[in-house]
Amino acid sequence: MIHYIIQIMAYQLLFLLVYDGVLKRETFFNWNRGYLLTTSILAVIIPFIKIDWFKTAIPQDYVIRLPEVFIGNAKPIALNPVVIDAQQAIDVQWSWSSLLVLGSGVMFFVFLRKLFEIFKSYKAGEKQQANGVTIVKVANSKTAFSFFNHIFIGDLIEEQEQQTILKHEWVHVTHKHSWDMLLFEFFKMAFWYNPLVYMYQHRMTELHEFIADKEAAKQQGKKQYYLSLLSQTFNTKKIAFINPFFKQSLIKKRIVMLQKSKSKQVNLFKYVLLVPMVLAMLVYASCSQDNTAVSAEEAPQQQSILAHIEALKESIAAKGTMTPEEENALKALVVLTSEEGLNHAYYDAVKTDIEIPFGVVEKVPQFTDADCQGDKKVKTECFNWKMNALISGNFNTDIAKGLGLTGLQKIAVYFKIDANGHVTDVKCRAAHPELEKEAKRVVNLLPQMIPGEQQGKKVAVAYYLPIKFQVND
Repeated sequence: MIHYIIQIMAYQLLFLLVYDGVLKRETFFNWNRGYLLTTSILAVIIPFIKIDWFKTAIPQDYVIRLPEVFIGNAKPIALNPVVIDAQQAIDVQWSWSSLLVLGSGVMFFVFLRKLFEIFKSYKAGEKQQANGVTIVKVANSKTAFSFFNHIFIGDLIEEQEQQTILKHEWVHVTHKHSWDMLLFEFFKMAFWYNPLVYMYQHRMTELHEFIADKEAAKQQGKKQYYLSLLSQTFNTKKIAFINPFFKQSLIKKRIVMLQKSKSKQVNLFKYVLLVPMVLAMLVYASCSQDNTAVSAEEAPQQQSILAHIEALKESIAAKGTMTPEEENALKALVVLTSEEGLNHAYYDAVKTDIEIPFGVVEKVPQFTDADCQGDKKVKTECFNWKMNALISGNFNTDIAKGLGLTGLQKIAVYFKIDANGHVTDVKCRAAHPELEKEAKRVVNLLPQMIPGEQQGKKVAVAYYLPIKFQVND
């Protein structure tokens, strides 16, 4: 839920930044209206859109993570278990959910109250029809606004000004601006905690006034229309989803926009910016999909296959022909994806290029002298115990003292037990090259082992081994 909310806010922020920085000053008011409507909806639905074509697997090394080897006094600290009350956790989650629902309920109540105010004005006012629009005269008032197919106008406004207002509000009615405002009211009820929704509504309100002013000024003339804007101050109801004729904070902007020269048609290309933005968001939303549907055993194999596919596509596209290495990689891919698996005819030619993830390997590698009987779990624990004994018994911790190192030292070791049982491809990472060298030396002391097996075939298996030891001052 939190991830979804963050995505919505991030998308809305990006859309609004583009609007304020690139589009807002253009006189393409209807285009801007479409932009705000479209992006406000897209920001809400994009997180739910998952397009398989966009999904790309990031290659990862899937290895067996061995238990940490603690040498000397570097023992793990035993902490008291932290007991979490399940009911307490549920209560906390319920509280947050309740807060969201409560906020939405309050906003819904406010929405109903606003509707009731409009309904009261409608019931009390004198009504008349004009070209399918209901004009409601509000007694003893200077209010002026429109709501869907209704125009509300106070009877204290002078007749001449009423005509100007009616032309303006007529545009709101014919352009169905109330639907826009209603949409943002629903967004406010669902996302009452999101300030960007309120910013969206404010910008839409501005656009509605610019559109109505532009159309009304065509009928009346700009000079006379300016005078109408400046000569009267109407008592506007503070209802967010109506279209008020006069709003103090917008008067200056409305006059500036009326005076502004029409934007050049070439500037319409700015709206093309929406395309790459939406594509980028779709890519992110698709790639951030939770992959829990793929089991832990299947995921490494799938990602390894995708990595091979991408590498082959790029290489073949660049050269037009395949090198022997690329041909072997393609054969390995065929082996991994075929129903025959490791029994495929290509396997013998490419077995050195294939590593089976620990999650799916049927028989894990074993020491030749290990008397370990039992299932895969028992054999794995036996392997770990012997590995720990070999490393801790042979690692020279005095090297760190000679280098002047103090405190807890950590070394990450990566290696592979190939299909012949030999330790290969040893790689280390530590605070000093000498520690890496020592770790590599100790790991290379491992004897030839019984290799892992998959589908009756001996296979290579990769490992990750963390080593820790304490150097006292």
